[in-house]
Amino acid sequence: MNVEKKIQELREIINYHNFKYYVEDSPEIEDYEYDELYKELEKLEELYPEFVSEDSPTKRVGGQPLAGFEKVVHSTHMQSLSDVFSEEEVYSFDKRVREATEDNVEYVVEKKIDGLSVSLIYENGKFIKGATRGDGFVGEDVSQNLKTIKSIPLVLKTHLPLLEVRGEVFISKKDFIKINEQQESAGQQLFANPRNAAAGSLRQLDPKIASSRKLDIYVFNIQAVSGKSFSTHCQTLEFLKESGFKVSPGYNVCKNVEEVLTHIREIADERERLPFEIDGAVVKVNSLEQREQLGSTSKAPKWAVAYKYPAEIKETVIKDIWVNVGRTGVLTPNAVLEPVRIAGTTVSKATLHNMDYIKERDIQVGDTVKIRKAGDIIPEVVEVVFEKRISEGKSFIMPTNCPVCGADVVREEGEAAYRCTGIECTAQLFRSIVHFASRDAMNIDGLGPAIIELLLNRELITGIADLYYLKDAKDELLKIERMGEKSVDNLLKSIEKSKENNIDRLINGFGIKHIGSRAAQLLSENFSTIEEIQNATFEDIVKIPEFGDKMARSVEIFFRQDQTVDTINKLKEAGVNLISLGKKQIKDNRFEGLTFVLTGTLTEYKRDEAGEIIKSFGGKVSGSVSKKTNYVLAGEEAGSKLDKAKTLGVKIIDENDFKELIK
Repeated sequence: MNVEKKIQELREIINYHNFKYYVEDSPEIEDYEYDELYKELEKLEELYPEFVSEDSPTKRVGGQPLAGFEKVVHSTHMQSLSDVFSEEEVYSFDKRVREATEDNVEYVVEKKIDGLSVSLIYENGKFIKGATRGDGFVGEDVSQNLKTIKSIPLVLKTHLPLLEVRGEVFISKKDFIKINEQQESAGQQLFANPRNAAAGSLRQLDPKIASSRKLDIYVFNIQAVSGKSFSTHCQTLEFLKESGFKVSPGYNVCKNVEEVLTHIREIADERERLPFEIDGAVVKVNSLEQREQLGSTSKAPKWAVAYKYPAEIKETVIKDIWVNVGRTGVLTPNAVLEPVRIAGTTVSKATLHNMDYIKERDIQVGDTVKIRKAGDIIPEVVEVVFEKRISEGKSFIMPTNCPVCGADVVREEGEAAYRCTGIECTAQLFRSIVHFASRDAMNIDGLGPAIIELLLNRELITGIADLYYLKDAKDELLKIERMGEKSVDNLLKSIEKSKENNIDRLINGFGIKHIGSRAAQLLSENFSTIEEIQNATFEDIVKIPEFGDKMARSVEIFFRQDQTVDTINKLKEAGVNLISLGKKQIKDNRFEGLTFVLTGTLTEYKRDEAGEIIKSFGGKVSGSVSKKTNYVLAGEEAGSKLDKAKTLGVKIIDENDFKELIK
């Protein structure tokens, strides 16, 4: 077998099917067939690294996290468009164009995708670099993240010496909703709209995060080209399509301004049915020669405008206000509305965001209000129509107890959010257990989010303490799909092992607001038992070095809750350690003044275990390599840290060397 030829054939086949799936939306093979081809290519490239190339489909998954984005000076100014907001302004634009060109004018009308504008540069048909628009003159090099977008071809079907194109990176409405669900589960801030999500994803320093966000692109313009000429814009779009790009969808060539307005209205009518967000329609002169005649201002071309659709606002009545408790414990007030149709859908509820939002707008139950869809997706109340206010209106008061579990609700000074403090609150249980089992907390191997979701759905657990009683439900665990005898045994062993953890891990696992691993360690060093912390006053806690008022108050409130007391009692009965094991004893000071960095996979130790050994001999462990690093302990598949150590001349040791050092 000619390996190099086989690898090239696989790349061409995979690129073809990527194009059919991601660009034409007409897949020809099943997912599993595609996966088999991809795995075969991965395996061959692993066995024969001399044949690996940067334009391989396997390079789309995202490389090492970046330290930052380099600046890119655009060879062609990436201008913005002048906005128009009425049909009268479109007529005025047409008049200016016809007067300047003194000729018949054709226009192209396109949907204005609401995303992030980027440029893509190809040399001899291969993707070289991609950058954000920035200020139009200077952007950021986001090539690694752009490579993860499967609708961007890494190799074109046409091989020109140079081709620079402009496109709009976006996230579909469906994927936007999924991303926000993931953000909420992780306790992270929600994206306001798909455009923010796309921009935030494309500017992630870790390409793997960008890869997970399902970014997409439509290409709509040629910025620079050599080796080919065009006379019209629609010719360039057809060429881009032939080259393998996903081009501006459903564009129309119009003979006059009346046809332009017809298509603007048609786009408005189909807007809600589109799978992606648009924030208007773009009207462009089709003739490239006429564009040259018209020229540009310092900011925008004179041959194009963006028609912006007005946000649809409707009036309705607030019938009630109810509170939703999210996975992070934040209470969000929502308005129950008289159903009203807006932006293509019937709306019967709308977010009120938080108590400050309600107070600022003086919103009451019974009020007539104006609503719109924020980002054309999430319904929200804009303002109260005070002249229609009824005398029987009722002011809303945020509950002092969680409507889901009854625990105390707190709002810290300087924060808008009200939060439930209940550790057993079912609304936030999934996230609580994910955190409890995480590496920096109780470090329970095999207990990831997917397994936790299954355990909750089957009601095998209803709180974190129930994890320690799963050994009595082994038969039920074995009935779960993909949970064989070995994986169940490993999970139960890992849960059992976590009972021996020092209480700093347990405290961190509780997920107390403002209390991370460092604060949890300080608590374990200043109190002998969990019971002592439960009995401690605010004054006792705030004396701890590095603790402030917020941290101390948060600890006091948490340990006073009935749910916390109940959970701790269950953990005690299950045999979970509730006693501080004290500071690690220094065996000797052989590593005093020395700094170690650990990288790669170690075979005999977990990295945190090796770190504890280093500390027990008086050494320090750092997360990054610098000139001050004394040793880099490198395991298998060591990455960029190992490369940096070689560059800086830092001493590199393996596990055998390490064992000699700690004898």
